[in-house]
Amino acid sequence: MFLLRMFQRKWLLPTLLVFAGTALCIRLGIWQLDRLEQRRAFNAQFESARAQPVLDLNLEQPENIAEMEWRSVKVTGEYDFANQVAVRNQYYGSEYGYHLLTPLSFDGQAILVDRGWIPADGNAAPSDWRKYDEDGVVNVSGQIRRGQAKPAIGGVADPLPQDGARLEIWNNANISRIADQMPYPALPVYIQPDMDADDTEPPIPSQPEIELTEGPHFGYALQWFTFAAILFVGYPFFLQKQETGTK
Repeated sequence: MFLLRMFQRKWLLPTLLVFAGTALCIRLGIWQLDRLEQRRAFNAQFESARAQPVLDLNLEQPENIAEMEWRSVKVTGEYDFANQVAVRNQYYGSEYGYHLLTPLSFDGQAILVDRGWIPADGNAAPSDWRKYDEDGVVNVSGQIRRGQAKPAIGGVADPLPQDGARLEIWNNANISRIADQMPYPALPVYIQPDMDADDTEPPIPSQPEIELTEGPHFGYALQWFTFAAILFVGYPFFLQKQETGTK
């Protein structure tokens, strides 16, 4: 009887809105649980990678290196400044600039190295970046990072020039597409070098702050499920009270 009353003409729209709101809250709760699982998977992968011994690329280049993000790595080689690129929209404090991604050649191949931040002022062209050259053999140590085709939230992939020319300044560190511009094979990852807090001379390496917690996702999921329960269970009482009050 009550179910029939819910779908009477005068209550049809509110009933449909309550059902839609309940479904939306449940979907948002499930989304937060998905985010929680993703966070747990990231934490486990990060801790596993950091527990592995340092990977020496001069001795080994595993086929599954793209799955080894965050593992410590080291390599000895020489930078190829003629084929380096920059990633825009990078900041050092509040100062705008770029990050230099420079190929490091070793054993007939290369790996990109994020050498760090340079200011935008005075560095609009690749020729301006050459003042940061580090000639000769260098030893690089840091961690393996994967590329990014586009930002996780918003943004678009970098369009390559129609005439086939090199793209010198990128919006995203799209390692596979940057590697396609190189005249030699390159690994599908890049190195984010260890940083020195006293290093204030560009290019300045940086490291992301990693928070190994589960975040607020479980609490948010409970909130959304609670809202769903309030809507679904509370609506019949509201409707009954409205019907009683009109008699």
